[in-house]
Amino acid sequence: MRRLLTGLLLGALLSSTTLADTIKIGLNYPRTGNYKDEGLELRRGALLAVDEVNRTGGVLGKPLELLGENTASRAEQARDNVDSFADAGARMVFGGATSEEAIAAGQRARERGLLYFATLSYANDVTGSQGHRYLFRESNSAWMSARVLGEYLAWHMPRRQYHYILIDDAWGRSMEAALRQATSSSDRARHGRTALPTGLVRREQYQEALRKAANSEADMLVLVLLGDNLQRSMRMVHNMGLKKRMQVIVPNLTKSVVQQSGPLIMEDVIGTEAWTWDLPRQEGNAAGEHFVQAYIDQHREYPGSTSASAYAIVLQWVDAVRRTGSLDSERLISALEDHRYTLLKEQQQWRGFDHQNVQSIYAVRVRSREQIMRDPLKQDYFEIIHRMEGESAAPSLEDWQQERGEQLTLQ
Repeated sequence: MRRLLTGLLLGALLSSTTLADTIKIGLNYPRTGNYKDEGLELRRGALLAVDEVNRTGGVLGKPLELLGENTASRAEQARDNVDSFADAGARMVFGGATSEEAIAAGQRARERGLLYFATLSYANDVTGSQGHRYLFRESNSAWMSARVLGEYLAWHMPRRQYHYILIDDAWGRSMEAALRQATSSSDRARHGRTALPTGLVRREQYQEALRKAANSEADMLVLVLLGDNLQRSMRMVHNMGLKKRMQVIVPNLTKSVVQQSGPLIMEDVIGTEAWTWDLPRQEGNAAGEHFVQAYIDQHREYPGSTSASAYAIVLQWVDAVRRTGSLDSERLISALEDHRYTLLKEQQQWRGFDHQNVQSIYAVRVRSREQIMRDPLKQDYFEIIHRMEGESAAPSLEDWQQERGEQLTLQ
């Protein structure tokens, strides 16, 4: 019995030593709530990256371990999760499905000395007025989506009348303002709007907003929505027959939205993406094709840009650690600022002055249901209809400093 107890104690000690002998990173992701489908995509991409890192020797000779916490898309929960990650020994945190999450969690990460990489956080504020040295954003900003959409629409659908429906949060307001500027639809008397509340939106609120759009003279319907909000409103748009007389614009499209809403409901919708599953093949990008195939092998479906973002963030942080030989946040910031790299697409850059990831942005159109159903996995959703280089899409240093006011450098 004594030998048995000694063996059990030794086993427990070795187990705890093994667990402690990993380098931990924390993923903030919505497992429940409005953006739960996007949260699943984030986790899948992150796990693929961690597996790949560990197959190639880990980080500084140690395995990489992914910690995950549910944010339920709430900023205060995302902030509290950072404390949980830090207390568990995490050396970096990333994720989120709203800009409020990124801002709150990023600020708390700075206080705990950790880098925070934002995903699905499109508000200009994230790397603009609320940006700081410990916060990096891999996803594009509202400004970047608006620039590529504005150019495409000006060329192909000029002099149209717009109607905006948005969630009244940082991203919704950023996207509306940027797209109005890019499409010359700033006159609210002519180009109307409805702002929906954050949190739970009732069915009658969607209906009232869409009836207002239907009763307008607009021929362009802009839905600044994501997740369940977008899925529910798009079903109503389809049932009301609004697509017969209005071109629907969804500034930030994701694979999960089309997948959950259905291609019949989403077909011909125009929006933007930073990456599509077929882009690596088109560019002859071996690393990108490897990621796509690995994702298909595990999940029998194509990866979306959400998974790609999480995957890329993990590998970019690991690359910075390997280049510096350090886990120190200050040294990693220096290694990331103005760093150019090629991973899942053509060259990208972590811009030094605002920590925005500068990359090409694409205007896309959702393919017809008939086209999608011909695909082997029935998920080839997006046709790229326009491309803009990152340097042209991203705000300039002067634009950024105007937004920052007196604080002209990241602190």
